Amino acid sequence: MSVSGTEADAMRRAITISALGLGSTSPNPPVGCVILDRAGRPVGEGYHRRKGEPHAEVKALTAAGARAAGGTAVVTLEPCNHHGRTPPCHQALIDASVSRVLIAVIDPTSRGEGGAARLRQAGIEVEVGVLADEALVVLGPWLQALKSGRPFVVWAYEARADGPRALPAEVLAHAGLRFGVDAVLRADGRIEEGRPGVHGADSFALPDSVLTAEPADALAELYAGGVRSLLLNGGPEFAEQFLARQLVDDLAVFLGAPADRPVPPLPSTTGTRDVMPRAFRIRSVTRLGTGALLRAERDKVR
Repeated sequence: MSVSGTEADAMRRAITISALGLGSTSPNPPVGCVILDRAGRPVGEGYHRRKGEPHAEVKALTAAGARAAGGTAVVTLEPCNHHGRTPPCHQALIDASVSRVLIAVIDPTSRGEGGAARLRQAGIEVEVGVLADEALVVLGPWLQALKSGRPFVVWAYEARADGPRALPAEVLAHAGLRFGVDAVLRADGRIEEGRPGVHGADSFALPDSVLTAEPADALAELYAGGVRSLLLNGGPEFAEQFLARQLVDDLAVFLGAPADRPVPPLPSTTGTRDVMPRAFRIRSVTRLGTGALLRAERDKVR
């Protein structure tokens, strides 16, 4: 694979702006695209915001205009090859006369020949797998939801000496945890959109009543309604029913307290098992107010 430094920079820009669609694109994937002109200069960019609106490639091409001709399209997910609510993106790239397309991740939902194959048939040079591992930071949860047939589930809680508790509203807001998920499920069974009103009205629906079903059935119902990422906010009794069935994929653990609250005592013994379940491994730890936010993922080795 031959990718220049400028093209790698463009892909990282596409990955970054694709994250602006997290929590609003579902059931569609969050995708970003950057257009480089013949000289390798960025001339257009775009990201997919919600189902029914133009895809990332079309937004980037619109911004680039005639400058896209002979240039390079850098996109995080393979351009679609089918007519849905919008025309296929691979055809938009062909019509714009781009000469090269760089793709991070192949789209598993392609119907028949994928967009990459159609582009090659049109004489366009295509590179696949460009910074794929980095693109999966944003696309990973959507792809996992697609594979499992249920939402990607994050359990958020505050680690305290007397056991995990639901995160206070100010921590949820300060950490931005609900901004990037489709829905939040509270311990009392209430379900609410992560950011109210951001999804396509006719392509996303939450149940009217609280969830009383078995966890796997509840997640299947949410998936059918368009939910691809779900935040559980509650203590261990609430989360255990999901943990016991290996239905939790990620953890967001707050240690400490916001600046305007007393700092609660932390577990006195050492070892991550006092803070999070052993089936998970730490991915990142950042300072948050007077405490710290730990993010962990299920250890696939176990």
